[in-house]
Amino acid sequence: MNIHEYQAKQLFEKFKVPTPRGLPASTPAEAEAAALELGGAGLVVKAQIHAGGRGKGTFTNGFKGGVHLVQSAAEAAAMAGQMLGQTLVTKQTGEAGKHVSKVLIAESVDIAHEYYLAILLDRASSKPVVVASREGGMDIEEVAARSPEKIIRETIHPLLGLQAYQSRSLAKKIGLPSSQLNAFHKLLQALYTLYIKSDCSMVEINPLVETPDGRILALDAKFGFDDNALYRQKDIAAMRDLTEEDPRDVEASKFGLNYIGLDGSIACLVNGAGLAMATMDIIKLHGGEPANFLDVGGGASKDQVVAAFKLILSDPKVKAILVNIFGGIMDCNVIAEGIVAAAREVGLSLPLVVRLQGNNFEAGKRTLQASGLKIESADDLTVAAKAAVAAAV
Repeated sequence: MNIHEYQAKQLFEKFKVPTPRGLPASTPAEAEAAALELGGAGLVVKAQIHAGGRGKGTFTNGFKGGVHLVQSAAEAAAMAGQMLGQTLVTKQTGEAGKHVSKVLIAESVDIAHEYYLAILLDRASSKPVVVASREGGMDIEEVAARSPEKIIRETIHPLLGLQAYQSRSLAKKIGLPSSQLNAFHKLLQALYTLYIKSDCSMVEINPLVETPDGRILALDAKFGFDDNALYRQKDIAAMRDLTEEDPRDVEASKFGLNYIGLDGSIACLVNGAGLAMATMDIIKLHGGEPANFLDVGGGASKDQVVAAFKLILSDPKVKAILVNIFGGIMDCNVIAEGIVAAAREVGLSLPLVVRLQGNNFEAGKRTLQASGLKIESADDLTVAAKAAVAAAV
């Protein structure tokens, strides 16, 4: 799950991470009121979407840039009017862009230097890692490609937590003056506390800024959260903006399905993430393109299978469906019953290839055969993938 920048500021304030004040607005009038509350001058108006590169983006109405400085409340209202209700296209949104329903009105600050700072989960070591660089305010991927030596990493022991010497080491390596070591440590300690207590998978500040008067501030932020921990993060779960997500992803989450839409024409319905990846790979190996990643999990019910088929058929690009099930805990016959029920309920007319192996797969195959539906059955995954690719042509 991701959140907007204005929501990130709310978390920063809760955990005492130094950041300029800011308020969200959904209308030009709200933007004007927020600007007046923040002093009326020396402010920045930022479009709120779940994507980076807003400052260099373009709205579909021709207005350039999703980040603008303003010097009055009236100017803030006018700028918000240019952004709200429009679609912003950036390098990260793709051509479709993202609809802007909120803007952030925030204090602008003078900047002496910009840095990059993030806390991520290093999956190789299963430990949090702080990533920092003196090259802030730009795409960190470009810095990593051009000057990898400028990317500094510090692994944090999960039991000991962030240590003061680690903060000092990072500060020196990214070139912060010695007078800023304490301020940097306090900010990083607060950020790490936020990261742990909020079950984050990522906290990225770009840029982290040093001001001419010696303050260290988190200027812009991007968050990612562990979806599996949201049950204990009620306040954060309430920040979820469903309008920023693919409607199919939202629908899939209601049924406990893991779904990601892709650009191909062969839909996949698989149990287990690893098997789903292998299924997508073998489709590509034989010349096809997967239309989705869809993992129904290890114990899917008939209702979940029906929901999965409806998701698949909501994509007009789909020309064939490949079901690949390995029954461990799962009963293959339950999947077969779900396939038959779904095919009948939605009036399935697309080619359907089904491969069942494992727990009770013979009963599953008999259920498919007895249905009278046009279903191509295969025992071998290569045979199934080739059949699906041929059917999608």
